[in-house]
Amino acid sequence: MEIRLQNLCFSHGNTPIIKKVSSRFSPGKFYGILGPNGSGKTTLLDLISGFFLPDRGQVLLDKTNISALSKKQIAKILSLVSQNYYINFPFSVEEVVMMGRHPYINRFSHPSKIDRDQVDRVMEETGISHLKHRRVTQLSGGEKQRCIFARALCQGTPVLLLDEAFSNMDINHTLHFLGLIKKMIQKTKGTIICVLHDLNLAAAWADEILFLKEGEILAKGKTRDVMNQENIKLVFNVESKVEFNEYVQAKQVYFKSK
Repeated sequence: MEIRLQNLCFSHGNTPIIKKVSSRFSPGKFYGILGPNGSGKTTLLDLISGFFLPDRGQVLLDKTNISALSKKQIAKILSLVSQNYYINFPFSVEEVVMMGRHPYINRFSHPSKIDRDQVDRVMEETGISHLKHRRVTQLSGGEKQRCIFARALCQGTPVLLLDEAFSNMDINHTLHFLGLIKKMIQKTKGTIICVLHDLNLAAAWADEILFLKEGEILAKGKTRDVMNQENIKLVFNVESKVEFNEYVQAKQVYFKSK
């Protein structure tokens, strides 16, 4: 599914957050969104997901304006792993992951065998099967984040939005989940749009990069083309060295300690 942003504008009160943003996200690609704190990255994902409606402009899923779709219809197209997740009720991990199947379960109906099999498969793939009976309120930050991630994968949507979805994970689980979603792209031609702070993870995993600053896109394109010292200086106001690394087979960014 193609996502098109056309002249998006959005403000909080009198403060502009997103300013005339236009972009296109094609199926079968992993997009990284990078930018300093307060640049509008999370707000942009909220607009793409339909959580916020733009003041001006539109978000098109293929040719359909997202504002014309119901929440249930959107939930079958887009799933979101947010950096801010709060589950205050003592649901089990299995129950939380099953929430990803709710768009497909009729009201007052019980999960089908297909739903239960999907939950079991995703928990196995994400390495949380051993936690299935644990209360989510008893989990560590990293375990809870893996549970929320599994819930999103259980939705089986063609578009996955990730907002700093790896912030509480150790590097082992981060790489495992990145590998999972990369395989998903290859298998289903899905689309991943991922907000990241780690430039080197973005350089190694993203097919294309979008640099955002003060609500505007300063650079967008293939990672190998836009991940460079000039753009990093422009966006983050820091000096760096960017060069191809043979070990990871991708560009990597290096900084001097002051």
